[in-house]
Amino acid sequence: MTLTLYWLAGISAAELLMWLPPAWGLRRGLACAVIIALSVASGLMFGSTPSVWTGLLLVFSIYRIINLLRVLEGRLQPKRLYSSTRRTSWWLIGCQIVVAAGAGLSHHYLLTGVTWLYILAAGQLAVALILMISTLRHLRTTRPDGQLKNLGDKELPALTVAIPARNETNDLEACLRSLVASDYPKLEILVLDDCSQNKRTPGIIRDFAQSGVRFVAGQAPPRHWLAKNYAYHQLAAEANGELLLFCGVDTRFQTGSLRSMIEVMSQRRKQMVSFMPRNPVPPSLNIESLLVQPARYAWELSLPRRLLRRPPVLSTCWLITAQALRGAGGLEAVSHSIAPESYFARSTARHQDGYSFLQSGTAIGLSSAKSLIEQCSTAVRTRYPQLHRRPELVALSVVGELAALVLPFALLVAAGVAHLGILAAINLVTSLLLAGFYSKIVRLTYRQFLSRGLWALPLAAIYDIGLLNYSMWRYEFREVIWKGRNVCVPLLKIREENAKS
Repeated sequence: MTLTLYWLAGISAAELLMWLPPAWGLRRGLACAVIIALSVASGLMFGSTPSVWTGLLLVFSIYRIINLLRVLEGRLQPKRLYSSTRRTSWWLIGCQIVVAAGAGLSHHYLLTGVTWLYILAAGQLAVALILMISTLRHLRTTRPDGQLKNLGDKELPALTVAIPARNETNDLEACLRSLVASDYPKLEILVLDDCSQNKRTPGIIRDFAQSGVRFVAGQAPPRHWLAKNYAYHQLAAEANGELLLFCGVDTRFQTGSLRSMIEVMSQRRKQMVSFMPRNPVPPSLNIESLLVQPARYAWELSLPRRLLRRPPVLSTCWLITAQALRGAGGLEAVSHSIAPESYFARSTARHQDGYSFLQSGTAIGLSSAKSLIEQCSTAVRTRYPQLHRRPELVALSVVGELAALVLPFALLVAAGVAHLGILAAINLVTSLLLAGFYSKIVRLTYRQFLSRGLWALPLAAIYDIGLLNYSMWRYEFREVIWKGRNVCVPLLKIREENAKS
């Protein structure tokens, strides 16, 4: 293994030469050579000495290869390609240095595999406690107020509901039917036809004109805008309300939903509120239903987001004052962001704690009709951008999810078979905490207890890892299509610039 580590160090040195200005012109040849050498060295090392350490080195080598494939693909503009791939290279080589140092220290101090298992189990227990505490805290703080401040019709501010629609049919019609049945007195409903390729979308919008729905003819987005964000931008420009509610066509409202939303926002004195909808239990509940949407909610509710300074938020339905929207720079500030609502949530949270994330209780009555296929599509569209399109963060996330969410269950079984009583007890507590926090998220997602949620977490973590890596692959080497458009903009290949470099 020592010889292979030296070989791996030499390969890393050759890779770092790529980022020197004279060598950058020869990047493709160097990238090909490093990919081949890295594949051979990492494979031989893990094959000859399989262990946790060599496994980690192999994982980081795989993502180094993916990073070098980005160089060969050349989809980014040259300057951005250089800075992005160089940063990823440094990070991943640094991770391998840390792993190699850990292996060296383990050998020097004669730390056995069992000793490392106890250290790992202690860390997993700490993570499980943090996830459970954070989940319980968020479940408490996001619960809607029991007694809402009842506002008279004259006290209610003017509200604009803004809906972008492209190639929509039944979902758009159902969404508008639920909105026009609202009892909100000062309501403006705007629906933008985002250059639909079918004729039914504008027809549906016009059919609701007599019910007060206003049709907005959308324009094709400029080059550096994502289409959804430009649709939001156009809707905000047309809006007359003091408050703007952005939502998708899969959102459903009850008669009093809008009034309750405004009342809870007023009672909490917030500038922005994002709502977590109720999800109907699928008629034929399969295991995949417990892996996608609950996992998405777990990312928002189970991490200690106050410490991370990134409040939980969902794109399903978010309400913001027109003043706060303008104060944060409007949609121009997030023209190419996959999740513009996250930016406004952080902005309003920094300003006098002006943001809240809330569950949809009985009073609010907000629900989502998004199908499982659409949930998977949303995950592919959002997971890689959530990690800032950085492969090194994907690698760390994969290692973290496997170590914290999957391995404790495997270690519980292994420790029991090996008769390691203390280790088995630690992993049992960890597994119960992990199963407990995820079952609470599943129950919140579907508003009822589902026994399968008690054991779905390891599968959900593995499924999430698959979706994350698939999302990365689509963004880096293929296309991510949403509503008939590629959302990889503005990361387009510029062949002329690449040819000159």
